Amino acid sequence: MAAPIRLASCSSLTLLASTSSSSFIFTKFRSIPNLRFSFSVSTAAISVNPLFCSRRGKRMAHTVAKATLGLTHPAEIESPKISLATKDIDLVDWKGDILAVGVTEKDMIKDENSKFQNLLLKKLDSQLDGLLSEVSTEEDFTGRVGQSTVLRLSGLGTKRVSLIGLGKPPITSSSSISAYRSLGESVASSAKASQANNVAVALASSQDFTPELKLTTASAIATGALLGTYEDNRFKSESKKPSLKSIDFLNLGGGPELEKKLKYTEYVCSGVILGKELVNAPPNVLTPGVLAEEAEKIASTYSDVFSAKILDTEQCKELKMGSFLGVAAASENPPKFIHLCYKPPTGSIKTKLALVGKGLTFDSGGYNIKTGPGCLIELMKFDMGGSAAVLGAAKALAQIKPPGVEVHFIVAACENMISGTGMRPGDILTASNGKTIEVNNTDAEGRLTLADALVYACNQGVDKIVDLATLTGACIVALGPSIAGIFTPNDELAKEVVAASEVAGEKLWRLPMEESYWDSMKSGVADMVNTGGRQGGSITAALFLKQFVDEKVEWLHIDMAGPVWNDKKKAATGFAVPTLVQWVVANSSS
Repeated sequence: MAAPIRLASCSSLTLLASTSSSSFIFTKFRSIPNLRFSFSVSTAAISVNPLFCSRRGKRMAHTVAKATLGLTHPAEIESPKISLATKDIDLVDWKGDILAVGVTEKDMIKDENSKFQNLLLKKLDSQLDGLLSEVSTEEDFTGRVGQSTVLRLSGLGTKRVSLIGLGKPPITSSSSISAYRSLGESVASSAKASQANNVAVALASSQDFTPELKLTTASAIATGALLGTYEDNRFKSESKKPSLKSIDFLNLGGGPELEKKLKYTEYVCSGVILGKELVNAPPNVLTPGVLAEEAEKIASTYSDVFSAKILDTEQCKELKMGSFLGVAAASENPPKFIHLCYKPPTGSIKTKLALVGKGLTFDSGGYNIKTGPGCLIELMKFDMGGSAAVLGAAKALAQIKPPGVEVHFIVAACENMISGTGMRPGDILTASNGKTIEVNNTDAEGRLTLADALVYACNQGVDKIVDLATLTGACIVALGPSIAGIFTPNDELAKEVVAASEVAGEKLWRLPMEESYWDSMKSGVADMVNTGGRQGGSITAALFLKQFVDEKVEWLHIDMAGPVWNDKKKAATGFAVPTLVQWVVANSSS
């Protein structure tokens, strides 16, 4: 037998191994509290991972976990910087790469000579010697939603003219935001295909719009274009930089109000992009610790209005967050409790709000492990979509700086993993408000983390709380992939949030909080169980969360399990960031 070599030494333990076999020899071993070792052995290498060895050992475990997970690091890619401007000039006088004109089916009606009746299109067609009407007839372009046609030409200041369909008129209400957002996305797609730098957008019938509708329309088009241009290429070995540099909005009134609205849109889109990037990031990169670093980055970048507090495991123990820590117990990556606070730079505070986001950077399901078709375990990186929305809103609001409102952004970040220290079905957890929970399903973990987060939020003295979570598959079954469910006992708060979502162009649907369903959540040995079964699953989850909210605080829960992810694009949506920003701004003083 070859002479043993020293592999690791910690306090009163020395570990020796033979280089000629897979056997281990332990020497100088004494009982050491809270000490565990994991071993992996092969003929090529022997590695030791000390999971717990005093405080220093815990830090080492975190370092080891991050260092060995695929050697993947996101590339530093700057978000596209696109300037937005308003111009009141004749379309034929604009100079650039693409002139995009949004048209309804009514705008495309022609007379008996196959000429446009719409004045703007008639003038543009005249400058092109009838080419626009000729091509639209040949291609059967009628202005339907999703239709587009592009002409490459000479004779105008622009290299290309594009007609983009908006559908049936009138497209003159806030409920039509999606049509104009699609127009913006089409503009981004055309610019990408032709490597265009400068684009102008006009509407064939903008003269029919009220000043307020012009603001809403321009914002929706800008949102579609900015988000349509963005691509998350951080984890690709090769990527192209977007070419689009500027978008001019023609004949939409211009002036300071429109410029202010476009700047607001830029800020919101920057928050949406952050939300997308956080959800898209794989769980071997975005750990609870890294999520906390992202929050601290927001606070340091916008230190004039933000402060950050990150609580570690010991501090969470001091606050008796047994429900949150129970979920985190199995992971090598330590939990982080994130608290950002926004305060306006000037003026008094009239309203205090809290945004609470579920922050499971990965959810295996625990001992009730996710298995079988449709379990979506491979997508459980998006289980922190609620926290992504909260931090995305924080970034946007840091730039908007709404007055008169204080906002607390709260995330209990952790992983739900499996190990000998993990919570088990049948365990009883004690939340920070003293209520006890019998765990009958370790895969109903998000509500356990939110329980302590909601108690913490109430303790900040807030008037209203909105929490967001990818909480239940039941909500996806009920409302599909595009609509989030909302739950609240407060009618006025429901109206506020729904109104904000309509302005933002996002879809919410209020579901009932049927109190009789609480019977299924009762435990024989604790105050409650953490899941009531399949029937009414999203309702019983909301009733569970209600147990941790002070009755004096207005509270609303958003279950965003469906719209957090776009299956077709295989990417995050950034859902809820625009709604949250709009809701906070609506609660601020002007």
